[in-house]
Amino acid sequence: MPVNLKGRSFLTLKDFTSEEIRYLLDLSKDLKAKKRAGIRGDLLDRRNIVIIFDKTSTRTRCSFETACWDEGGNVTFLTNSQMGKKESVEDTAKVLGRMYDGIEYRGFSQKLVEELAKYSGVPVWNGLTDDYHPTQILADILTLEENVKKPLNHCKLVYCGDARNNMGNSLMIGCAKMGMSFVALAPKELWPSEKLTKEMKEVAKSTGAKIEFYSIEDADKALKGADALYTDVWVSMGEEAKFDERIKQLKDYSVTMDFMKKTQNPDCIFLHCLPAFHDTETEIGKEIEKKYGLKHMEVSDEVYRSPKSKVFDEAENRLHTIKAVMVATIGRQ
Repeated sequence: MPVNLKGRSFLTLKDFTSEEIRYLLDLSKDLKAKKRAGIRGDLLDRRNIVIIFDKTSTRTRCSFETACWDEGGNVTFLTNSQMGKKESVEDTAKVLGRMYDGIEYRGFSQKLVEELAKYSGVPVWNGLTDDYHPTQILADILTLEENVKKPLNHCKLVYCGDARNNMGNSLMIGCAKMGMSFVALAPKELWPSEKLTKEMKEVAKSTGAKIEFYSIEDADKALKGADALYTDVWVSMGEEAKFDERIKQLKDYSVTMDFMKKTQNPDCIFLHCLPAFHDTETEIGKEIEKKYGLKHMEVSDEVYRSPKSKVFDEAENRLHTIKAVMVATIGRQ
């Protein structure tokens, strides 16, 4: 059956079938090849989008803006709206829906992005919330396909660290949908919620995916045979007061060359959604080194800068996959 995503919002990968995700990945590849060939696009000609950020951003903002411009669209970056202050989310959504063809939101509340989708009347795209980060997962899967020479349903991805954050949740969903093996290597208190896990294990029954959880005591078993090791910052945006707690919980879960060797797979790659604390060349990195004596946190500089690291391929793929989402939902094709 042909896939048609016109008019659909993109709030979480839970809302999409394996076939629809496959369509978005294939469209991403086509659009990437088109850009590499220097072909000017017009699939978003006369389309206007607004992007709203309650959380800081590098890759998400740049990807939405560049992707839209690449295909002939126009972008408004909205930073000083009255949404949630002097005007309700519902009223803001209805106003923006009269003026724009699509709305991107990046912030804290999944409920807020769902309200925008409910009331705006146009597609709404989740650029990140505390619960989910679906555009990132499309880029991650595309990067896997470009670098791992086996079908997705034969791939094993191990997520190391805080597995109950938006990335742990979303990677588990993406792997379940695409028939992959997902392993969370994390302290038990930082595993995804039982509710989401149960839901994804039901999905896995139909796709052939495998979902497993391990703590550091079983790291050798968790890491063996991995095709990709994935990690994220230990402290998410909005949780900055928890550095002390997270460092105590996660210091043994840092992705080092020892972890890479334990995969027993010389072709295993490293992925990270970025930004990464792999050295002390940031303000926070310097503070952590001074207070805790750590030269890195979630990944060692050795791994991060090694040929195994595909983090910049992954970062670029945010552009191509976000472009695919916009083209599929509001484009002219």
